[in-house]
Amino acid sequence: MASLQDDQLIFGKFKIDKSQIFYESPLKLTNGIVNLRPIVLGHVLVIPKRITPKLADLTDEEYDDLWRSARIIQKALESHYNATGFNVAVQDGRSAGQSVPHVHIHILPRKEGDFERNDDVYDALEVWAPTEAMVEEKMNNKAGLEVPDDEDRKDRTMKMMEDECMIYRKLLEGK
Repeated sequence: MASLQDDQLIFGKFKIDKSQIFYESPLKLTNGIVNLRPIVLGHVLVIPKRITPKLADLTDEEYDDLWRSARIIQKALESHYNATGFNVAVQDGRSAGQSVPHVHIHILPRKEGDFERNDDVYDALEVWAPTEAMVEEKMNNKAGLEVPDDEDRKDRTMKMMEDECMIYRKLLEGK
């Protein structure tokens, strides 16, 4: 039931190329992936391989592995970015703002003053994710974009994401 297929990880309805995957847990139940349109430098996602929409749907083993992986990734990003804080966010279910029906944890390294108002990061998270209608439109048009168009954030190139992924892989070697 793992969602890794042909060098790609399936995230909801999206295919994530292996070049965008920087972490696989020792149990092979969880992955860390880079973000097409990060809200802050170092904004990554931690996802279970098995596609399931809610935290409560995970097995105990998957749940523990997901959060253990999030902690490992967070520690690596903290030292790399000299972060003084983090937002670690889960939108659990559609009514909570989840637009990709696949459990995922947002990890956002933070520094003093990176947002004018500290809680603005939550508004940015709401804008980050594609809606179901956008997903359908992108799938039908074969555009392949993982996030909605947004004037403030531009898609990063595959090369930029691959380079970031290589940095994170080195940070996490042996962890």
